[in-house]
Amino acid sequence: MPKPTAMKCDIDMNQFRLRSFVDKLIDMGEVEIHDEPVPLSELSRIVEATPKAVLFRKAGPEQVELVSSVAGGRRRLAAAFGVSADGAWKEYLKRLESPQPVVKVTSGEASVHEIVMQGDDVDLSKLPFHPQHELDGGTYLASGIDYSIDPETGFTNVGCRRLSLRNRRELGINVTAPSDLKRIYSNAAARGQRLPISLAVGSHPLDFMAATMRIPTDEVTLVATLRGAPLPLVKCVTNDIYVPADVEMVFEGYLDEQGYHEPEGPYGETMGYYGPMHLDPVFYVTAVTMRRDVLYQTVLHGSNRILARADSANLSALRAEAMAMKALRGVIKEPVAAYSVASSGGNQNLRIAIHQHAPGEARKAIHAIFSALMNAKHVFVVDHDVDIFDDSQMEWALSTRFQADRDFVLVQGLPGMRMDPSLEGQRIGAKAGFDCTVPFGRKETVATRAATAPIFGGPRRFQTVREAVAAGPIYFTDIMRGLGSNDGREIALELDALREEGVLCRNSDGQYLLGTSQKGATTVVPG
Repeated sequence: MPKPTAMKCDIDMNQFRLRSFVDKLIDMGEVEIHDEPVPLSELSRIVEATPKAVLFRKAGPEQVELVSSVAGGRRRLAAAFGVSADGAWKEYLKRLESPQPVVKVTSGEASVHEIVMQGDDVDLSKLPFHPQHELDGGTYLASGIDYSIDPETGFTNVGCRRLSLRNRRELGINVTAPSDLKRIYSNAAARGQRLPISLAVGSHPLDFMAATMRIPTDEVTLVATLRGAPLPLVKCVTNDIYVPADVEMVFEGYLDEQGYHEPEGPYGETMGYYGPMHLDPVFYVTAVTMRRDVLYQTVLHGSNRILARADSANLSALRAEAMAMKALRGVIKEPVAAYSVASSGGNQNLRIAIHQHAPGEARKAIHAIFSALMNAKHVFVVDHDVDIFDDSQMEWALSTRFQADRDFVLVQGLPGMRMDPSLEGQRIGAKAGFDCTVPFGRKETVATRAATAPIFGGPRRFQTVREAVAAGPIYFTDIMRGLGSNDGREIALELDALREEGVLCRNSDGQYLLGTSQKGATTVVPG
């Protein structure tokens, strides 16, 4: 870890506090509040039933405060960055370009050290671990952010972990997925050594965003960078790890030296299916530190048909959109927008809008996404006139602009998302691109234009229908606009008069113009 700056703390310990963020979400109308006592067995059912974040004022028999799903929506994540929903990915990239420092504070200055429990004072069974999915192997708090030190580099590794209750002093933890923590712990266990580790429970969404990133650097600095402000760090009480001093609660301890020896799981995982039971190390808790008015935190995770509300899916989606736009900017002239569909797990299905300037740009965009985002599985590219956030418009583009034998791109032999159950345990799979753009350079006719309701208004340009048609070719609604008509029926009658006169013609696109015609008939002329 970079040596923190030692200074008297003048950092606001509430600026990036979880409780402060929840208060902001309440003001935005993004939180469902339950003031009544709620048993721990009912928490997940209530959380799954609403698209909002949920604040329980009296959770469990201890009647503690607990919040869920603070990162479970695009609007909430944008609020974490302090921007509008359409500006979140830009702010994400902007902050990555402006690293922020970490600042060392004393234990007395750290809000998370307001209460310190060690030894026999630690009783994890009094904390709101709760059942989350039907077949889970126990009760969970799935909102842990882990901090550990890599002995090889001295860097702090940061990640996200679920924690299951074993007894008053021990927790189950998942360290089976490929990660830096798995590598660090496996090496320690091979040496017969414990691995010191601390986990924060109750963190700002930006801390979670940083914890999901894998960049070869001291990852605690990513927390500061995504916050866009100096990060106060405090040394743990029972190990030498530095953690954010403004979180709600920290579990300090170590992963035992016995390696993977205790069963953990099953658990409802990222893609909505259960991860099987597997062997894992045990997390021995040596201290619990917390704020006096601690706000506990849980997440919505792995609920199969509402992945779009899951914290992890929305975090992944925002990161995928930012990385997609960054990749596209170096490949095509004018990328317009990227949308990673949260219900696909956050990064498997991506929609891309582009403004075409040359043939083949849609395919270039597809291959650029597959090269830059390993987890991307399906990419849909549309023109700039399609709103990629609107499912109806996307279905329309797929139905009317895509031909499978011409526009389908199949790429085989690429690594996929590890948690994708369709891979059936393999790491290599196939990916698909859908070019739903209008072929570049195709001549526009009335049959290629999208139909929409007319919008009227503007200055009057003509005095008569004859004058308007003489200035043609002109569409019917343009005649109306040119004459300031808000009806249209009188226009039809005046056009019929020109037809009877034998001077009304129309081109193949349906526009009106003056010409020579048989009286009482409309002549169609080449467009």
